[in-house]
Amino acid sequence: MTTRGVLYVHSAPRAMCPHVEWAVGGVLGVRVQLDWVRQPAAPGAWRAEFSWKGRAGTASELASALRGWQMLRFEVTAEPSPDAEGERYSATPDLGIFHAVTGVHGDILVPEDRLRAALARAARGEAALEEQIATLLGKPWDDELEPFRYAGEGAPVRWLHQVV
Repeated sequence: MTTRGVLYVHSAPRAMCPHVEWAVGGVLGVRVQLDWVRQPAAPGAWRAEFSWKGRAGTASELASALRGWQMLRFEVTAEPSPDAEGERYSATPDLGIFHAVTGVHGDILVPEDRLRAALARAARGEAALEEQIATLLGKPWDDELEPFRYAGEGAPVRWLHQVV
């Protein structure tokens, strides 16, 4: 079974761009050439989007191939398929990588054991429950990536003509 998803490279130094393409191509088994545009939120940085199709688990492989690269901000999404839930990976240099399982409507699905652990930490006074839930939902990553999500002038735009 295959799924599809999108890789969003929110910011990368110019010198890193070919390395990102090589890493993505290595995971997908094909040569990849991304359409890079300047990232207005970080002078000197570039951004790109790439739609991919592959087997379930490809999003994880893409995130693993790109994780740990300093100065790289990215997100990888995978749509749910009959064999697997959807996924979302977000990565920033300061926060590292975030992973979430997503449902058919894109909602983050938090496993029961992670909720119980958050409740236990809050009960022990280690952290506020609101803070724990925000982390489970990836809010710190969303907050850091939000300025980079907007491509600015000159970015490629995909128009949706009809939704069925």
